[in-house]
Formats: sequence, structure tokens, C-alpha cells
Amino acid sequence: MLTRCMARQMVLVGFLQAQNCTNLPASWRHPESRIDFLSADYYAEIARILEAGKFHLAFFDDRLAMPDRYGNDHQHAVEHGIRCVKLDPIVTLMVMGMASERLGLGATCSTTYYEPFHVARLFATVDLMSGGRAAWNVVTSLNDGEAFNMGHAEVMEHDLRYERADEFMEVVLGHWNAWEDDALIVDKQSGRFADGSRVHRLDHAGRFFRSRGPFTVPRSAQGHPVIIQAGQSGRGRRFAARWGEVIFSTAADLASGKRSYAALKQEAEHAGRDPRQMKICTLVMPVCGATRAQAEDRMAIIKQLPVEIDALSLLAEAINFDVASKGLDEPFTQAELESISGLQGIRDRVLAASGKSNPTVRDFVQFSARGTVEGAVVGGPREVADFLEEQFAEGACDGFVVAATHVPGAYADFVRWVVPELQRRGLYHLEYEGPTLRENLGLSLPPRP
Repeated sequence: MLTRCMARQMVLVGFLQAQNCTNLPASWRHPESRIDFLSADYYAEIARILEAGKFHLAFFDDRLAMPDRYGNDHQHAVEHGIRCVKLDPIVTLMVMGMASERLGLGATCSTTYYEPFHVARLFATVDLMSGGRAAWNVVTSLNDGEAFNMGHAEVMEHDLRYERADEFMEVVLGHWNAWEDDALIVDKQSGRFADGSRVHRLDHAGRFFRSRGPFTVPRSAQGHPVIIQAGQSGRGRRFAARWGEVIFSTAADLASGKRSYAALKQEAEHAGRDPRQMKICTLVMPVCGATRAQAEDRMAIIKQLPVEIDALSLLAEAINFDVASKGLDEPFTQAELESISGLQGIRDRVLAASGKSNPTVRDFVQFSARGTVEGAVVGGPREVADFLEEQFAEGACDGFVVAATHVPGAYADFVRWVVPELQRRGLYHLEYEGPTLRENLGLSLPPRP
């Protein structure tokens, strides 16, 4: 165990999906997984477990299509349960909000297929209904399946999606800042509801959007929802550094995590932001128990769950390329690598990790770890806490996005065994700091321009 004394404490985020499995598509096969994922109680129980563990935030990842890029067909996803059921994350988020009091509530919504006013009103309303606990995960969407479902012929070009997203953010924040904090009066005796001079119209006219206003939702106790981002490509990282307040990251090892962390903080400074107002959280999949031996027994069961099609399907979905068109050991051509329009960060990571200029499909499966339990942290409370402490103390992250091998047991195990050990070491808070998500994350109230 590291003995370094640290004043700062780590952030914990529960990585959720409103679907038939976790981010691990094989999780539904686990003998302890609940199968009532279409019920409200399923999500309510997750909320209660995460809040018992004082998690800062429960966050829903989302896509607007089931994985159907592999073979350009959906049947394999349905047959194998590969993220084929996808509920609306905002509705499921409200179920979790009703089952909790302090837990932050985050959901994904795409800037590519929605209008800024709609997204601004939706999340501002969630923020008010939850007492200032809302967060919006900003994504640009990534593959043709989503485009087809939303009435488009193909996905928008990668960098253009981010240009559109930059303007989308300007419009959303402009609307969120329309109401001054003291605009509401609600004086029945005088008959004066609000000060009209303190509610402002946006009148935005840009390259991608026109939005007049005035906005119809006053600011919440935390100002406006927290912004989550997870851009991994070069353009995505610039976007994250400009707008993100909670950043999701991945790292192959401690050294790469430290480099990525430092680069993102520096990028935020270049964007004129205080890097302390950005919490970078690394993805981790813990498999824990009362002892290391118990955790290893559990991991032995989990390792038997994934099948090859899980990885191939999620890989094709993520990079927006039909890997069924190639043999497992057939190298990608340079033109094919350049054509990848989905998560370009995966391509870049595979190129770096494999050391090959033309990696094969098998290399992509191995080094992207899509649909597998590769890299899971296995151990008792001390071993898992040691790993998290090292990453946190050595400057690779400000906290962790905790992924589950099965629901709800994986979260319950982490809360039962690992959270108390982190608290004992002074690395993690004993209680929530306040009622709003910003207070609990240590983020400042956003000023209104």
C-alpha cells in the first residue's frame, strides 16, 4: 500500500447502460445477473447501491442503434444479446433519481442528431427535478447505424462532427445562462412573477444552428448540469479540454495514463480554463471479494462468459468498419485505416500498442479489448485499493469510472469491500459534501456571463 498523504480525494463514477447488459456484453450470461432489465426496480436498486457507496455520479452510456455494423446485419446482436436492448437513458435516469438523494445523475445525448434548445431544456429540467444533480455526457455519435436510425444516409465526417458540437455547446450554454439567478420574484401580492430584464434572449445564428430564445427553464442550485466528455482522438481531446468538467479516459498502463492526464490538463489551460475544474476519471473493471482467492474464483466464472462475436461486433460498431469483410489475420490497408470514422482513438491506440503500421483484425480485438474482461483488476479489498491508489497518487487520474461485470452484484461487491478500504486510507469521502453534484465533485458554481 502507498503511504503518501494526500489532501485530495478520488471521484467515483458508476458506468451504466440502460440495456440488457453492462458495457461487457457477456454480463447478462453471468449466473448472478438480474434479468429484469426492463423494470424500474432494476435501476432503482443500482441507484441505492451506488449511493450507499457514496458514488459521486451514476452515468449512462448510450448509442442510438444496436450493434449492426458487423456483417451489416443485426441478427447476431439479437441472438447473442450484444447491447441489443437500449432504453432511453433520460427516463431510466429519472427512476434512479427518485430512488436516491445525493447521487449524481448523468446521461448521454448526441450533438449530431438533436437540436441544442431541446437538449438544453431536457437536461436543465432533469437538473431542477433532481435538486441540482444532473450531468450531460456530450457525444458526437460514431457510426452509420445511428445515422440510419436518425434519418441520415451516413455518419457525419469525424472532425466536422466536433465542429458542429463546438457550436452546439455554445448554444446550449447560452440558453442555460439566459436566466439570471435572481430573475424569479414570484410575489403574489404585487402580482410580479419575475424581472423581465434579467431573462435574456440568445439570438444565435451560426454555421450549423439558429436558435433565438429566450430559454424557458431557470438555472438550478448548481447553475447548470455538469458537462461530461470522453473524446479520445486528437480532435476529441481538444473538445474535451474546452468543455468537459468530468472527463472519461482509458489507459493501457500507469505511464500512458500519466501522459494522457498531463496532456489533458495542459490542453485545458491552453483553452483558458482552470485545470482544477476538470476531473479526469479512468475506466476500471474491478472483480473483488473478501479475499484475493475469492475474487480469483469469481474471475474464473467471468472469463468463461465472453464469446468471439462479442468482441468482433463491438469492434465493428466502435470503428464504423465491417470487420466481417476481412479475415482475422488479414492486415488493414492504409486506406482502410484512414477510412475509420468512428472512435479514432481506438485505431490510434491499437497502432501504438501493436507496433504495426498495418495491424490485423485480431490485433484490433486484442489491443482494443472490446467485449472482453482484459485488464480487469482482480483482488481483495487491499489489492484493488492498492491499484486505485497508485493510479490516483501518481497523477494518472482524479478518480475512476467503475464498470460492472454483472448487475447488481459487481457494484455491491465494490461498495462492500473496496469503498471502506479507500475510506480507511483517506482517499475517498465518508459522506457527500452537499446536495448538488458540483458540491460533491468540488467544482465551482459556473458563473453567468
